[in-house]
Amino acid sequence: MATPTLVAHAQPLPDPRGPLSGALHAVLVGAAPATGLPRSASSADPYGEDLQLALHLAYELHYRPTAGVEDDLEWDPDVLAFRRGLETPFLAALREEVEGGDDVDAVLAPLLAAEPRGTGPSWHLARDGELWQLRDYVAQRSVYHLKEADPQSWVVPRLSGEAKAAFVTVQHDEYGAGRGDRMHATLFATMMRELDLNDAYGAYSAAAPAATLAPVNLMSMTGLHRSLLGAAVGHFVMIEVTSSPGSRRLSTAFRRLDAGSAGQHFYDEHVEADAVHEQVLRRHLLSDLLTRSPQLAADVVLGVQASLLLEGRFGEHLMAAWAQGRTATLRPLD
Repeated sequence: MATPTLVAHAQPLPDPRGPLSGALHAVLVGAAPATGLPRSASSADPYGEDLQLALHLAYELHYRPTAGVEDDLEWDPDVLAFRRGLETPFLAALREEVEGGDDVDAVLAPLLAAEPRGTGPSWHLARDGELWQLRDYVAQRSVYHLKEADPQSWVVPRLSGEAKAAFVTVQHDEYGAGRGDRMHATLFATMMRELDLNDAYGAYSAAAPAATLAPVNLMSMTGLHRSLLGAAVGHFVMIEVTSSPGSRRLSTAFRRLDAGSAGQHFYDEHVEADAVHEQVLRRHLLSDLLTRSPQLAADVVLGVQASLLLEGRFGEHLMAAWAQGRTATLRPLD
């Protein structure tokens, strides 16, 4: 088996898509001072290509090295102020679009019920999707899966007691239960290579549209802000609750298309692991967290609903592009 390349890799810097991402891009490459970055993005489309790429670039400073970018920019006060100006309209738009509320059980109940026959990407790929569409899906999901579990790890020091123990138990599995070759990010990279995709961290960020970047940006935003602890937990619970059925369909797609054993293994792993994770998170993490801090219930609901909203937009984007016989990325994969 080839050695994964996602470790010790300086990711490429995507090209700008507008004035906001252009301004940050100039700072990152050393062509402009950070003091000139705008402090507000109130006039920008909160879900648009420019703002979502700018947020992605700002958040990636906290993850892995980016080619040609100074590490010290991670905590530059002007870059952080610029990022805050991007987060404000994004978070406001999410709060405005979701229903809200503070009944966590009620918002999770539909996700735990048997799923009706659906029309999203995983349903399509399992039934009659084509190999190029599967490759398209995997390439875009790599923006998250090559750092799977990393955004949620920022939550750990903000928890205590049983909630913390439950959260770390799930994270332990995400990171391979002590085995580097079984980390979910490593398994995903292996799957990418079998599909003749570039498994290097950040390789497809430049091709990823706003609809792909937004769910990952939500993870980063809620993970980095202690004030959004409840939303980060809600987002994590939503992922684990909905993962098993979707992973089962994607495993079916790999088998139907004879697309490689690594893909089957990755999604079969999620079918089994996430079914257990869902129970741990609901019965131990949420129960303990909301007993200790009941005021977080509304933010937990926000995290669940905002995640569902953005995942729905991502699915709609893919299905619309595939219906036209084209990739959903901004440029051809190859």
